[in-house]
Amino acid sequence: MPASRTPARSGHRPARSRKPFAYGAAVAAAAVLFGYVSYTATKPDDSATGGRPVADVSADPDAGVYPELEKLARRDAGDPLALGRADAPVVMVEYADFKCGYCGKFARDTEPALIRKYVEKGVLRIEWRNFPIFGEESEAAARAAWAAGQQGRFWQFHKAAYADGAKEKGFGAQRLEELATEAGVKDLARFTRDADGEEARQAVARDQEEGYGLGATSTPSFVVNGRPIAGAQPARTFVDAIEAARKAVTTEPAGPKSAPTTPVPGATARSAAPGTTAPVPTAPGTPATGTAGGE
Repeated sequence: MPASRTPARSGHRPARSRKPFAYGAAVAAAAVLFGYVSYTATKPDDSATGGRPVADVSADPDAGVYPELEKLARRDAGDPLALGRADAPVVMVEYADFKCGYCGKFARDTEPALIRKYVEKGVLRIEWRNFPIFGEESEAAARAAWAAGQQGRFWQFHKAAYADGAKEKGFGAQRLEELATEAGVKDLARFTRDADGEEARQAVARDQEEGYGLGATSTPSFVVNGRPIAGAQPARTFVDAIEAARKAVTTEPAGPKSAPTTPVPGATARSAAPGTTAPVPTAPGTPATGTAGGE
């Protein structure tokens, strides 16, 4: 159960921006791959062993990697919808929908372990992209999550919206306000204004257009340092992709370092002993030890 497919024209795609959205020939080829990956992630499995995860990671860390896709990482230190250091060697861009059950499964069962193992150690940065594909409630939840982020509570909203049973309650206006309260959003009046505002619509449309430009047709979809992965794949698929990306970076000639990230709003950080690197901020409520899905 790796991915949720886009309903046949049930949701609305954002209007195209006036500025052409182009990645170049290399990414056009990657878009074809992404479409194929989306298919293989959801096609019936007729193998006795349960099939193999998509985006296999070979011994060659560059296999299946599209350099143009690496440019999707924004590395904005002030991005409230990102978690981890802006200069982390590996960036995982996630395109997801709050009404997507498989996105929730990934958020509950796989992501916490990746945060503990890689984000907290400065290896991985996770950049969220709102990719609502299931209609008006998906769009509303995406804008609400963005609005929570304006008050430094995106990841808390993310956790509340993906909690077991949350999706079944829907994402109407009252429910979104309840989730904002649960997430610790202080100014609910501002939250409502922000969620209904043009800036939120433009931010969500930008993320949507980016995902559609890649040829993504299902949620969740990921790009790990230029490597596309479709669906809530087993944790091992993500671990292998992250390790391969880290290996590729460490074998490259050293270049100038980017500026360190600022703490994620509302996150907690722990100090380190002199001469060591302090752990990066983690999403509030993420346990420091234990297994994934223990939230």
